[in-house]
Amino acid sequence: MSRVAIVTGGTRGIGAAISKLLHQNGYKVAAVYAGNKERADAFTAETGIRAYQWSVADYDECVAGVKQVERDLGPVDIVVNNAGITRDSTLHKMSSEQWQTVIDTNLGGCFNMCRAVIDGMRERGFGRIVNIGSINGQAGQYGQVNYAAAKSGIHGFTKALAQEGAARGITVNAIAPGYIDTDMVAAVPANVLEKIVAKIPVGRLGRAEEIARGVQFLVADEAGFVTGSTLSINGGQHMY
Repeated sequence: MSRVAIVTGGTRGIGAAISKLLHQNGYKVAAVYAGNKERADAFTAETGIRAYQWSVADYDECVAGVKQVERDLGPVDIVVNNAGITRDSTLHKMSSEQWQTVIDTNLGGCFNMCRAVIDGMRERGFGRIVNIGSINGQAGQYGQVNYAAAKSGIHGFTKALAQEGAARGITVNAIAPGYIDTDMVAAVPANVLEKIVAKIPVGRLGRAEEIARGVQFLVADEAGFVTGSTLSINGGQHMY
């Protein structure tokens, strides 16, 4: 029977690439999105992948959403915590709302989704959790204390939960992408983006499909000896 995978932020950018690759490899995929229904509907029409709408920042919505996926597709074996937002500002100009919204979505969403599936994974003796961190959670970034803190927290969360899940057949790993050619990076001013690319040894932005291939490896049944690890996919920009 095919494994069931939930990919948050799964209808756009990196998440869409992950959803598509897992679907192509026989997984039953539920792609979660927050608000852009038109984009999600187009994604489903293009790929045949079911899209589900809920906010990962809301614990109750995550619990209800997981239950709906399980009714539709079966027990959830895999969760890819990819959903994330930015609210960039230097700290001395950052509002409490800018801080909290990013923490609640990027880090709180990771907790909410893992908490919603962990009991079932423990009972069945199998689980694969992949948390999408960031190079900016490893190295920091000017104007992103909220985002960097949330992503850095994901890396610590991953290592701790990996220790808890190991004896139950649950692996927990992270991927730390560098700068990937997505809508989020496209919003960076061109002169800033040029400076970023100049610091990447391979000389280009990454592709969403390259992150998806890392996820595909980590969620495989055969990857049971890999847990608590962070796979950095950043073109050599930060070697950590």
